[in-house]
Amino acid sequence: MIDQEFRSRIRRPFFAEHWKLGTIAAELGVHRDTVERAVETASFVNVAYRARASSLDPYKDFIRAKLEEYPRLRSTRLLEMIQLRGYQGTVFPLRRYVRTARPVSREAFFRLSALPGEQGQVDWGHFGTVQIGNTRRPLSCFVMVLSHSRAIFARYVLDQTIESFMRCHEAAFEAFGGVTRALLYDNLKSVVLERDGDISRMPRPRPRLAPPQAPRQWPVLARAAQRRI
Repeated sequence: MIDQEFRSRIRRPFFAEHWKLGTIAAELGVHRDTVERAVETASFVNVAYRARASSLDPYKDFIRAKLEEYPRLRSTRLLEMIQLRGYQGTVFPLRRYVRTARPVSREAFFRLSALPGEQGQVDWGHFGTVQIGNTRRPLSCFVMVLSHSRAIFARYVLDQTIESFMRCHEAAFEAFGGVTRALLYDNLKSVVLERDGDISRMPRPRPRLAPPQAPRQWPVLARAAQRRI
């Protein structure tokens, strides 16, 4: 229990100087709960708001059940549904409650893990066009990322022909100082001719992708990423 004089010392910086409760507690060496009791923060709650919020309580189980069944159901539609069941409040407390009760959807993903030198990931990037002489040419970027270290090789080219594709591979291997055991392609037209009806089957690589004989040994395994459904 605190006396009236100390209570006044707590209340003055809050109301006159707009100090935060934690600051007052630290300055006077008292617990935050003591400051809250002295300032009477419970009286700050709007009584009318509290009554409107409580009028929604009988319908919260119904709202949660509907949101579990239909996570994207709009508040306005929920309002119509609970009004048919006797709700006489406004949509605003309903919207506040829906923000906390709506299930959060999280996209499932599989985290790739690879040993050093085991796998590289390859893709094309598109960067519009550039003016070359009297014509505009498409500008592409070949990107190879090592799955283990996330080291990146990138090279800009003016076409996506198989010849440019192969030269970029050679340049990437030269920059990395070696060749990965496997390469993962993001369904590039440079690699994949078609897919079978069953998406779980591996796509067929283009015949021309097999590199010519060269002093450097290329990966023996090429994979195309599975499509998202």
